[in-house]
Amino acid sequence: VAEYSVGLTEKLKSWLSWSWTYVCFIWLTMVLVMIYVLWSPLKLQESLTSVFLNTLTPKFYVALTGTSSLISGLILIFEWWYFRKYGTSFIEQVSVSHLRPLLGGVESSSTTGLFSSVNGDAEPRPSVSECKVWRNPLNLFRGAEYNRYTWVTGKEPLTYYDMNLSAQDHQTFFTGDTQQLKPEDAVMQKAWRERNPQARIRAAYQAIELNHDCAAAYVLLAEEEATTITEAERLFKKALTIVFPFYFFLLSTAGKDINLLVYIKRRLAMCARKLGRIKEAVKMMRDLMKEFPLLGMLNIHENLLEALLELQAYADVQAVLAKYDDISLPKSATICYTSALLKARAVSDKFSPEAASRRGLSTAEMNAVEAIHRAVEFNPHVPKYLLEMKSLILPPEHILKRGDSEAVAYAFFHLQHWKRAEGALNLLHCTWEGTFRIIPYPLEKGHLFYPYPGCTETADRELLPAFHEVSVYPKKELPFFILFTAGLCSFTAILAMLTHQFPDLMGVFAKAFFSTLFAPLGFFADKMESFLPSSFWHQLTRI
Repeated sequence: VAEYSVGLTEKLKSWLSWSWTYVCFIWLTMVLVMIYVLWSPLKLQESLTSVFLNTLTPKFYVALTGTSSLISGLILIFEWWYFRKYGTSFIEQVSVSHLRPLLGGVESSSTTGLFSSVNGDAEPRPSVSECKVWRNPLNLFRGAEYNRYTWVTGKEPLTYYDMNLSAQDHQTFFTGDTQQLKPEDAVMQKAWRERNPQARIRAAYQAIELNHDCAAAYVLLAEEEATTITEAERLFKKALTIVFPFYFFLLSTAGKDINLLVYIKRRLAMCARKLGRIKEAVKMMRDLMKEFPLLGMLNIHENLLEALLELQAYADVQAVLAKYDDISLPKSATICYTSALLKARAVSDKFSPEAASRRGLSTAEMNAVEAIHRAVEFNPHVPKYLLEMKSLILPPEHILKRGDSEAVAYAFFHLQHWKRAEGALNLLHCTWEGTFRIIPYPLEKGHLFYPYPGCTETADRELLPAFHEVSVYPKKELPFFILFTAGLCSFTAILAMLTHQFPDLMGVFAKAFFSTLFAPLGFFADKMESFLPSSFWHQLTRI
């Protein structure tokens, strides 16, 4: 019953939010129709002219009310347009940015202190784009995993934008200089750009016909033609036997061959992880990180953290975090939430909200709560997936850090690790929403990290499939000014119509309303006359 009521409430809220989208258009139409219909009967032009002749007829009141209604409607339309385009109220933005400093408010334009570590040390805001898209270090196999989902559900888990980014990655990593392409490399460069999977596979076989030792072609077949992980592993091993004889030569060079070698070994490690040979996968990942330390941008340590959590080797996980959870290195949901999980599992098995409210939080519990707040501030979309308040989907091949795509990718692989730690999800459920009370308002300021970027929603909609409801933070609620303007428009329109239909009755009502409104003031004046001397009151009224 509770779940049904919550679902009904959410549907009602979504319906109200949807209906407000069309209110301004309906309101503009109503105002224009009202002016057109009432222009002749009310003689609005004559009524407006009567202002200068001091002949305030009831028709003038109708004209005045209708005009104010029209102005309010125009304000509502502009507010709605500005809110839909920029995500904030124009009046609110002007108040915060321009009026508050004039009234003595403090508004610092400096960003110093907004990007800080957990210890409070300030660090410069990163120069990279806030909405840079990253390769998902735990992306699935197209043939063995993504395509199987399509066969079962009939839905496409990957968007064309996501696959196009992967095609660009493959061309950059595996084809090298376009002026020195071998025939098979030219075929593979075309293969990566093909939209049809069967066309890509045919091109890979064509490249193998040109050169039986074309490792990139075997990589494509392992990714897209293989229908099982075992078959994909066999094809990756075939590609590795082609590249590995040049291993020691590749260590002293850089280019497409070294990228191909790292890619193959990493995917082989992921195959071993998926087939249950976790210790073998951990060894392969450690060797990769040791042999190619400069390829940190591939985020192999995130694969290692997930494998170590599966082994429940929490001491090794902490050792990896100590190296990569550094103030000078970019953060990720995996880093922040894994750190929170380790601190939460130390206290979560005995944690009770009722007991904590009575005795207060211990030092270990406070550290766990602060770690959760830190993780939620970095990516606020993750908790709903971990707490199964929102359905998971297959993760995309690219993610946007701090976005919904990163949250999907993290929760897809790490939900089981949170469930394995007894009470960790309960602690997360009790504490994660408290993060939003810590973050300063407006959201142009941050608490532990640089301010949350406002462009994540647009990028996530490109990366995630259409059937997935993209999580948005901060949720764009209609601001008070738009609701107030809409109410004012409705009220003035009703007054205009009633005054036109019943001018005498509305005049009586207006007199009664204002007499009632000023009755307390008259009562107060009468009391003052009774208490103060008449001469003093006379002099005061003259002043």
